[in-house]
Amino acid sequence: MDNRVKAGTLAERPLFFCGIGGSGMLPLAQIAQGLGAPVAGSDRSRDQGRTPDKFAWMEANGFMLFPQDGSGVTSPDQVLIASAAIEDTVPEVARARDLGCERMSRAELLSQMFNTADFSVAVGGTSGKSTVTGMIAWILHEAGHDPTVMNGAVMKNFVSPANPYASARIGSPDLFVSEVDESDGSIALYRPTIGVLLNVSLDHKSIEELRVLFGSFVATAGTAVVNLDSAEAGYLIPRARAKVTFGIRARQADITVDPDSIDQSELGVRAAVIDNRSREVFPLILPMPGLHNLSNALAAIAAASAAGIAVGHAAYALRSFDGLARRFDVIGTAPSGITVIDDFGHNPEKCAATLRTLKATPGRVIAFFQPHGYGPLRQMGEELAATFARELGPDDITLMCDPVYFGGTVDRSVGSERIVALIKVSGGQAEHIANRADCGDRILALARPGDRIVIMGARDDTLTDFARSIFARLA
Repeated sequence: MDNRVKAGTLAERPLFFCGIGGSGMLPLAQIAQGLGAPVAGSDRSRDQGRTPDKFAWMEANGFMLFPQDGSGVTSPDQVLIASAAIEDTVPEVARARDLGCERMSRAELLSQMFNTADFSVAVGGTSGKSTVTGMIAWILHEAGHDPTVMNGAVMKNFVSPANPYASARIGSPDLFVSEVDESDGSIALYRPTIGVLLNVSLDHKSIEELRVLFGSFVATAGTAVVNLDSAEAGYLIPRARAKVTFGIRARQADITVDPDSIDQSELGVRAAVIDNRSREVFPLILPMPGLHNLSNALAAIAAASAAGIAVGHAAYALRSFDGLARRFDVIGTAPSGITVIDDFGHNPEKCAATLRTLKATPGRVIAFFQPHGYGPLRQMGEELAATFARELGPDDITLMCDPVYFGGTVDRSVGSERIVALIKVSGGQAEHIANRADCGDRILALARPGDRIVIMGARDDTLTDFARSIFARLA
């Protein structure tokens, strides 16, 4: 079956999204609708009564929603948009096959829209993609441009009463900014004007596979923007046709910082940005904490520079960058002085960045982690355990519930208890409590004034509700 659909014909083809409410599918559906395509979909979470407000908003904004029972797939003219991981037994997939509907993965649809743009920026890497995508989008917006943006997280700067789920921004189809994913190999589908490579480290694939994927990404981009602080990323620079480099530690990078100027607080980071190409220095006041976010800012500034925006203008725009939902998102501080933070950390590098940010300021850390699947837990379990054991101190504690599971045939023989055992072997404090609600009770029993409670995990929109419920009980 030829599953390729021309991007220019999208407005003529009804699209049906399987899992339309997911963090990857919803912004894609928003963009497709913005380009004029009729959009419908189904979602298991909707059928289970999860995040009802989001699905109510979608219906109010023209998305036709159906139960995930195949009833929404009615015509061979429809194109089924479904993740490659969706099983053939899912009713929509079976119904689409019976009708002879064309099928595309989300990456195939996104890449076709992306590749038709006159100017495009793709952000790749193991960690930081969503934040850097949001930063680049905001810099472009502040410079007077009108980008279409595909992100995996809600960009607070673009949230409005009309669109509280601004993980996408609908702008000109000829200026497209998107994060791109290596986990399924789909990064190979994109042909960016500017390709940003943030880092290369273990997540869904082996390092050897990542080197191949990211090497091709760097070679395909018109200009590659590469992080010299990442040894694996720097190793790929010879493959670039043109390049702009950045780094905090790599003083030879095109865009770097004066190390003596770095000033961290719980509210953000200040630094003097150096453009080594012109020997100019510009102040950066970033309202986001953590050295990883300073690195993200340098990536966005370097990408903006590659796009022709002055370094000083890009740095100034980031003063008003509000960040992304679930990226070190402070829910609040209770009268007792206990702070609750909602965070997307789910792989070793993301979790390490969040924990390091927390440990840069005083206070005990209670880290709750919900693994985002049994498969990823098998792939990176040892590295995750090492991360929590290494980054947290003797007074800190890690709590883990069972991994996310929404159904299917995945092997569930290896669970969170293995990670907890490995953390303990390494000298860390950790507890496995299977049920998430019971973890909430345990967190409240442990919490004392001055603690920081961080709720970490991916693939589950209700984690934010969980974080808010803990804060509400504290307050």
